[in-house]
Amino acid sequence: MFRIPAAQRTALIALFLVASSVCCRADEKPSGAENATVPSIPQQLLKLVHAPEVHQELKLDAAQVKQLEQVFQRIDGQWFRARNLPASERIPLVAQLEEQVRDWFRQNTTRLQQARLLQLELQAQGQRMLLRKDLGQELKLQPGQAEQLMKLAQATDQAEQKLQQAAAQKLDTKQLQEQLQEAISAEQSGLQDVMTTSQLEKLQKVLGAKFNVAGLQRIFPMAPEIIAADDWINSSPLTLQELRGKVVLLHFYAFQCGNCKANFDLYQQWQKQWGDDVVVLGIQTPETSTERDPEAVRQAASNAELNFPILIDLESANWKNWSNTMWPTVYVIDQAGYLRLWWQGELRWEGATGDKTIEGLVDQLLSDAR
Repeated sequence: MFRIPAAQRTALIALFLVASSVCCRADEKPSGAENATVPSIPQQLLKLVHAPEVHQELKLDAAQVKQLEQVFQRIDGQWFRARNLPASERIPLVAQLEEQVRDWFRQNTTRLQQARLLQLELQAQGQRMLLRKDLGQELKLQPGQAEQLMKLAQATDQAEQKLQQAAAQKLDTKQLQEQLQEAISAEQSGLQDVMTTSQLEKLQKVLGAKFNVAGLQRIFPMAPEIIAADDWINSSPLTLQELRGKVVLLHFYAFQCGNCKANFDLYQQWQKQWGDDVVVLGIQTPETSTERDPEAVRQAASNAELNFPILIDLESANWKNWSNTMWPTVYVIDQAGYLRLWWQGELRWEGATGDKTIEGLVDQLLSDAR
């Protein structure tokens, strides 16, 4: 999932309102592009601009939000598919998409709106913002200070990578967890140890009023539109656009997949539980030769009493367009067409509570719409 790490969300110093203190002049591009491909600096801009709370904080009007959503329609598919790319490919691609957003803000928003967005981006990057060249110049960081901050960040990244590798191999991770926490603590304390009092005071002014980045509810892309196919079960062809106003629970499955079958009862339950406010939509994507037979797919759906709309995607076009990687995967799409959550695998695998997580989110979305 596209989550903002909690450690990077935490405000490390007190933030005070000095909205005019920013790292760029009105006639300059908003800062950030020259920092975008530094691996240790979190790329948070796309997540921020998708959040309605950020739109409100920036005081974007309805026309501006509508125009911004047109930008999302162009870039969100690439952004979403980038989640599965190696960092060497993902980081520069996301940087290009961020620059398209910055271009839109340069052309369609005021200086104050651009300045506040930069402040929010810095806050979302947490302490890693200090690795930015533009901010380093603004704070007059010396080469030795920048080097120390980078070493601390790299130590944390290396400790996290070792922990992830050990977890993937199902090894004992207790010691590695302790090492990661030590690295995080060292990086956080480095803010006070490395920087001078005057630099910290300047940083407070640059950041502006504190904003609750960790509380943002919608930070994911718009869901990719369904790619049409000839064969549907239980429905005429559907598009996500025509389903706006409803929560959509879209899931990829293959009917011979045992893990997929384990979720079927939940899909049927959801269809009954929420009625017309929620659409359960299956995309049958073949894994075996038998699953490439439309009649076999239809018969299997009938045998399993699957009564929700099902797209038979023999060419796996939607699987590719969503950059899906696992049978089954369930995606929660809100009433405005934005992805809010996805769950890979069985929802109740070995005590997992994926079903409860999804149900809680859907209830929240329905409640918010009332």
